[in-house]
Amino acid sequence: MAGSQSSLREANRARVVDAVKRHGGLTQVELTGATGLSPATVSTIVKELVAAELVEVRGTVRSGRRAQLVTLAHRVGLVAGVVVGGRDLRVAVADVSHEVLAEQTMPLPAEHRADTSLDRAALLVVDLLDRVGADLSELLGLGVALPAPVDASSGEVTVRGILRGWDGVPVAQVLSKRLARPVFVDNDANLGALAESTTGAARDVHDAIYVRAGHGVGAGIVLGGRVHRGVAGTAGEIGHVQVDPAGRICSCGSRGCLDTVVGDEALLEPLRTSHGHLTLRDVVRLAGEDDPGCREIVADAATVVGGVLAGLATSFNPQLVVVGGALASTGDVFLAPLREVLRRRTVLQQVAAPLEVVPAVHGTRAELEGALALALQHTDVFETRDDAEPGRFEKGER
Repeated sequence: MAGSQSSLREANRARVVDAVKRHGGLTQVELTGATGLSPATVSTIVKELVAAELVEVRGTVRSGRRAQLVTLAHRVGLVAGVVVGGRDLRVAVADVSHEVLAEQTMPLPAEHRADTSLDRAALLVVDLLDRVGADLSELLGLGVALPAPVDASSGEVTVRGILRGWDGVPVAQVLSKRLARPVFVDNDANLGALAESTTGAARDVHDAIYVRAGHGVGAGIVLGGRVHRGVAGTAGEIGHVQVDPAGRICSCGSRGCLDTVVGDEALLEPLRTSHGHLTLRDVVRLAGEDDPGCREIVADAATVVGGVLAGLATSFNPQLVVVGGALASTGDVFLAPLREVLRRRTVLQQVAAPLEVVPAVHGTRAELEGALALALQHTDVFETRDDAEPGRFEKGER
């Protein structure tokens, strides 16, 4: 009997810690709702965790009232996040309360290869740890976002050709060998969805779609509060939905995919005659400055993306669509036509429960925040990580 009570206490402690890890910080009232435990049980567990220096409590205000915010103690350790983009590499180090302590962006050459890019990522992680006065022994884990479908259990890209130079590379194994720390890998849009569903716009809903629109287009699907990845990690790959049967050949081998119509090259090409050489960042900036050509290009892209999203929304019936990526930075230039298309093409859903479309709370940082959250979800603050096997998922969602 005593053993079963001890097991129950440990299970309840783990529920409280997991809830705090997932959201970065919750009041005791919010912890009661998140865990299903009684207020008295939560209060007792929080006191035990404070005494063990696993969590910290500080005053805050919720709905105009004073409350006690519970966060993981900084001494527990650090996590790192890496976002591999088409032309850059972003790395950040954060504590277990989701606070980013240091970050850096490094440019990458076109069609960069996995070996050199992962070497650079490892060096940046070590450099950032040194910058905050820490070393690798304090790193609990590292999350990596890739712009391609990923097998989360192996950390490999599952569809050849989409991310050239990365096919067949066990990213988690390679990077964990370089750093001797656990590494977890996922698709970038999935991690954007993870960030927005844990600490962002979709925090209070069970079913949501996150769409990232920028150099390419991808979506992350959240069902029942968990990211849905599919059998081969290809769930949400809307960038490879055909929208033009007579269009260009896509990197996936198909013709006329969404990425070939609204990817950065497709967006920039019509502007070359009138604007000369532009980058996607230039287009976003000029659209915000009311440049008519750039606004037209962004709005047209929103209409096409909205048409594909309408099919996804009709199939999954989410409560919310969260929009991130560079194009979302233009505000209503992109969001207004997207909302209009979804309103017209999701008639059944609009009748039952109107679909809300909102910008990502984390903006263009959603994938980086998601990489950090992925690493944090797979850490165990009750155990030392020195003997953990690198590259393996050890707890949390897959």
